[in-house]
Amino acid sequence: MAKRKMFSLFMALATVSSILFSGCGSQSDNGKVVIELVHYKPEAVRYFEEVEEQFNSSHDNIELKISSPNDAVTVLKTRFIREDNPDIIGIGGDFNYANFIDADILMDISDFDGLKSIKQTYLDIGENLKFVPVKGVYGVPYMSNAAGILYNKDMFTEHGWKIPETWNELISLCEEIKNAGILPFYMGYKDTWTCLSPWNSAASSLADAEVCKEVNKGNTTFSKEYVTVAEQMKALLKYGPDEPVAYSYNDACTAFARGESAMFMIGSYAVPQIKTVNPDLNIDSFVYPAADTKEGNLLTSGIDLQFCITKDCPHKEEAYEVLRFLLEDENVQAYMDNQNALACKEGNFNLAPIFDGMKEYITESKVTDYQDHFYPSEMSVDAMVQTYLLDGDTESFLNKFDTAWIRYNRDLIEKVKNFEEG
Repeated sequence: MAKRKMFSLFMALATVSSILFSGCGSQSDNGKVVIELVHYKPEAVRYFEEVEEQFNSSHDNIELKISSPNDAVTVLKTRFIREDNPDIIGIGGDFNYANFIDADILMDISDFDGLKSIKQTYLDIGENLKFVPVKGVYGVPYMSNAAGILYNKDMFTEHGWKIPETWNELISLCEEIKNAGILPFYMGYKDTWTCLSPWNSAASSLADAEVCKEVNKGNTTFSKEYVTVAEQMKALLKYGPDEPVAYSYNDACTAFARGESAMFMIGSYAVPQIKTVNPDLNIDSFVYPAADTKEGNLLTSGIDLQFCITKDCPHKEEAYEVLRFLLEDENVQAYMDNQNALACKEGNFNLAPIFDGMKEYITESKVTDYQDHFYPSEMSVDAMVQTYLLDGDTESFLNKFDTAWIRYNRDLIEKVKNFEEG
């Protein structure tokens, strides 16, 4: 009985909180409809400040309010519990997005006309993120990034090194660089999340895009699907520093910027930080060549930022107008320039020079999502990979991967089973 009373009290407080703090669909003192947008990109705050100013100066009936809190996903989850939902949220295409769909928090925006301008590849990636098939579209893919291998272009030109297109060519290149007395890769594996960049890049070409879903269905295991991925990660250690886990992401960025390695296995998001150390560094990138043939390689490129409308937003058309404004070509290009990002929208946009080596894959949409977008955060796959790189026991690592997957996805696996059984 005490528990029931406590629960009732909590629900009452939540109701009061939603009344007092509700931010969805309110009106300003001047009678305009207020649309609140909360996004998880604090590094792009300047861009969003300009968007807010430009939108409000060009719209008489809508007032746009944008905020970019630290740890935005945690803030959003708290607000969802309080039923204090913003109108629009800006999040990545990952496990959290799938959770929000599953919790019935997001609005089906299938009728939004702006979806027609989005590349089908990224619409497909968004669809694939759903735990189980659910009718409808729940996010507008806005920006993506790309992970592969950054390289010192001037160093490559000086030594006449060729860009590898297969796994064997990559190993041959590493040997060539090593024989020249230069470190092939700098690795910042002290920060566990950096282990996932090469992991994702290898898995993109070596594992099926739906491998996590197939594991949930009981059709396969990671012990079968991830063997070559794990072995490649281990093989590349000999071409990095002697103690790869002794150096952080910041250390690796700084070392690469100073020319202490020829290559760096990381995403395009690292370039701004590298440039703060050496603004004149000539950086290009190429697709991680995991496969035995060039045709077998895919570029790792997921949805880095998408916009979703919460289900209880009462001003859908005004929210759509905000999305249309964000999708205007000049605003898309401004974000790309500001964040070295890739547009999910069709169009003739100017790519940053760091994507020159990936342009073929980008223009032809030969891309696939990051595998870790399907991993629950509680599983701490990044730490698991780091530990594996220290002990090198592939079989033990993959068995642990399978065991941990079942532990942290038990409810989801049961849900998938029930769905498959109709």
